[in-house]
Amino acid sequence: METTPLTDPNKKIWSNLRIVLYILGALILFLFALDLLTSSLQHLGGNVAETILLATSNPFAGLFIGLLITAMLQSSSTTTSLVVAFVASGAITLESAIPIIMGANVGTTITSMIVSLGFISRKKEFRRAVSAGSYHVFFNILTVVVLFPLEYYYGFLSNISSHIAGYFFTPSALVVEKEISHSWSGFWPFTDFLQRIIPSSFILTILALALLFSSILIFRRLISNLLKAKSPEVFSRFFFKNQIKSFSWGLLTTAAIRSSTITTSVVVPIVGKKIASLKQAAPFIMGANVGTTITAFIAATLNANTSSTISIAIAHFLFNIIGVLLFFPIPVLRKLPMELANGLGKLTLKYRLVGFLFLLLTFFFIPFSLIYFNQDSIQTYHLTYEKNEANDPSSYYRIVARINKRKQSGEWSQYQGKESITGEEPSLIYPVSVKNTTLFVGDKMFLLDRPGFCWDGTDDQGQYNACIDRIVKRLDLSSYTFDSVYVCSVKYQKSSDSTTHRYFISAPLKLMLQHEVIQHDSVTVTREKLVGFEHQ
Repeated sequence: METTPLTDPNKKIWSNLRIVLYILGALILFLFALDLLTSSLQHLGGNVAETILLATSNPFAGLFIGLLITAMLQSSSTTTSLVVAFVASGAITLESAIPIIMGANVGTTITSMIVSLGFISRKKEFRRAVSAGSYHVFFNILTVVVLFPLEYYYGFLSNISSHIAGYFFTPSALVVEKEISHSWSGFWPFTDFLQRIIPSSFILTILALALLFSSILIFRRLISNLLKAKSPEVFSRFFFKNQIKSFSWGLLTTAAIRSSTITTSVVVPIVGKKIASLKQAAPFIMGANVGTTITAFIAATLNANTSSTISIAIAHFLFNIIGVLLFFPIPVLRKLPMELANGLGKLTLKYRLVGFLFLLLTFFFIPFSLIYFNQDSIQTYHLTYEKNEANDPSSYYRIVARINKRKQSGEWSQYQGKESITGEEPSLIYPVSVKNTTLFVGDKMFLLDRPGFCWDGTDDQGQYNACIDRIVKRLDLSSYTFDSVYVCSVKYQKSSDSTTHRYFISAPLKLMLQHEVIQHDSVTVTREKLVGFEHQ
């Protein structure tokens, strides 16, 4: 008589506990790597930060950078974590980061396309696999086609995400820290120890990147093994029962493993082998796109030192959820990425090289072409100011102003001294934007309206009342001539005296030309004026 061996319940409990411990360990490694990365980036030389700013100042370049990095790493979670760390350290602005996030969403789809090309020797399976793999590509590309122009011309995502983040933070000048700041105080003994034994910030950054990628890779392998333990039929019956359930499971599983690459890649062979149809799998892919945003929220929560850090996580979520709202509930639009995917599948069945050409065009040729034809979208001004205060010698500082001509937004980076020094870091970074006739510089607001027009506002010094005194048609300043200069007076309500701040703003250039601090007896106690102007 044969007996059936009993399963040891303790062994099963230990197996489950071991998986939980592995996941917790990977999470701790991820958080530590993120903290180390942010700290290391803050100590990179100013010339490195300058290179990053210049590289990402062109939105098309940012889009391609996000696409290429994600395609190489095959992990959008790693790219978004990097972007959050760069924003937290002040290396790039929110406006420069959003195109990188968009590119990461497209770049992560290369894995599912590569998986689909693995079916090239089996005709019918190859057509269905290419359709499943390219659906993810077309869904993200169509979302980029809709949202990238809105962001490029109007700052759509950056404005909405900044507005939402504004409930938690007030935009102001970002003070560039000279000491390491830690995203979570629990890691500071380890990061400080590494900082002491490894003095090179570049090596620390490489180490942090390696740890970050390793933590995400551990998650992917853990879940991949769990998924392989189930048969494809069971997987299909469990995840693709209906559209809402398919979307929900795509969201939850991707949020759990923080990688849409693996969840969407699992779908390709399932559709290729006709275990599930593309129509059933499409909501799962959409849910995976939303679920992958959890990584940016985790990273932003632990690096919430500025509003931009929270804003980039919100922008990432908005990008994906808007794509779902466009192509999931609306029947006509829902068919668009599916028809494109099926069309490519049929074409690839007839001409096998089409799949490879599609990869080259999507991930290389088109992005490079867009960068080439949009090289001059950023205006850069190098400004030098002389500051005179009563009974003090003159001092100088410089501002590098970068403005996106189409979006009318950018930043002013302030440096101390008259001459630039190799490797110097900015002392202040002001987010700058223009909405109609209103100029926003940090937490200050200038309404360039008619003379006599007044408004109230609040900045780091308190509540104030501002008015346009006059408009100077032509102003000569330090051998430079500027047209349409607005003279604006600002008085703070809680000021103990009658001190007035007077700003001279160039309306065409949206630059500050002069700032005066005047006491109640009409004596100018401080004057900052432009003495150097260079346009690139």
